[in-house]
Amino acid sequence: MCTSLGYSDAAGKAYFGRTLELTVDLPYQLLHLPVGLETSSDIPGHPALSFTARYGLVAIAMPARVPTATAPLSIGDLKVLEGLNDQGLTFSLLSYPSAAGKQAAVDATRSVLSASDLGAWALGQFATVAEVKAALGTQPVMLQPLQLLGGVESPFHYVVHDSTGASAVIEFDHGVMTVYDNPVGVMTNGPKFDWHLTNLDNYTFLSNVDRSSASFGGYKAVQPDSGIATAGLPASNTSVGRFVRAAYYAQFAEKAATPDLAVLTLAHIMNNFDRPRGITIDYPEAGGGHLEVKGLAQGGAAPYATEFTSWTSLSDLDRKLFFVRDYRSLNFTRIDLTALAGAKLPGAVPLQKLSGSPSDATEALKGKAIA
Repeated sequence: MCTSLGYSDAAGKAYFGRTLELTVDLPYQLLHLPVGLETSSDIPGHPALSFTARYGLVAIAMPARVPTATAPLSIGDLKVLEGLNDQGLTFSLLSYPSAAGKQAAVDATRSVLSASDLGAWALGQFATVAEVKAALGTQPVMLQPLQLLGGVESPFHYVVHDSTGASAVIEFDHGVMTVYDNPVGVMTNGPKFDWHLTNLDNYTFLSNVDRSSASFGGYKAVQPDSGIATAGLPASNTSVGRFVRAAYYAQFAEKAATPDLAVLTLAHIMNNFDRPRGITIDYPEAGGGHLEVKGLAQGGAAPYATEFTSWTSLSDLDRKLFFVRDYRSLNFTRIDLTALAGAKLPGAVPLQKLSGSPSDATEALKGKAIA
C-alpha cells in the first residue's frame, strides 16, 4: 500500500521518500498553496475551523468529491495526501484500515478539524514536528465519512517529518487518536505503529556486513557473491515486511556527500519498494486483502486486483525541493518551493499530465487553475 522513510546525508541534512500503491488509478493533482490562503475545515454540528496559511506548500492531492457540470472542482475540494512546506515540514497520508471507531465527544461550541484537512492544516501552520504535536494537544480532530470512498470514515494514519530529522505518527485506531514519536522515521500500514516497533525487536541480528565464509566441520563454505547480509530481511510486500526493509535501508544506505547525491540515493532506496502491476494479484473469490482502502471499487473487466505504485515522491527538506513520478514514468519531476515563494494564487496540475514532461514543473504551478 504505502511505504515512507526518512534519510539523512553525510552532513546530517534530512530527506524523505514515500510510495503510494493502489489497485486503481485516481485523479491525483499536483498542488501549490501559497502563504495567506484561507482554508475552512467543516464538521457537522460544530463551528467551522478557519485558518490562514503561514507557509507555502506543494502537495499531491485528491478531490474530496465528484465534480459536476454545475459544481466543478475548486482548490478547496483538494485534500492533501503528501506534501512539503517552505519550512521543511512534510506530511504523508498512508492507508490504515483500522482507523474508524467510536470517537471522543467534543463540545458542540468547539471548532473541530476534519482528518481530511490535516495535511493543509499542518503544512500551512507549522514549521516543525514539535509544533504539530503541541497544536494537536489542544485541537480536536475527527474522522469523517468520505464521499469518494462510499461514506467510509478516513481509513488512514499520518506521518510528519521536519528538517531536523524529527518524525511523528498521528494514528487513529478504532476511533482513538494517538500521536507517537517515530524514532526510526519509517511507516507503512497496519498493524498499529507501536506494534511495528515491537516487531523490530525480532530483527536485532540484521547488519549490512556480509559474512561470506564459514566452516562446517572440515568444509569451508564460501559465498560466491556479495549480498548475503540481506538474507534475513522479510521478502513479502506486506506492510509488516516493508516496515522492516524500510528501516534497514534507511539505517544502512551510505550517507551521500552532497544534496544532489542524497536525492539520487533516496531515489535508489525507494526503488526497492516500487511495485509493477501483476507482481501480486488477488481474486475476489479468494477474499484477498488487496484493497486496504475500503470503499475504493476495482474498475474494469480484470478478473483480479493487483496493487501497483501509483506514484513515488522525494522531498529535500533543507533545499525545499519536491520530486514526483507516477507509474508511467521512471524520471522524477522537480518542484522548487523557494521559486514559488512569490506566487499569490494557488495552482494545480493533474499529476498524470506530468508524465514525460520537462524535469521541472515549478512554473506550471504558478496560479494555474484545476484542469
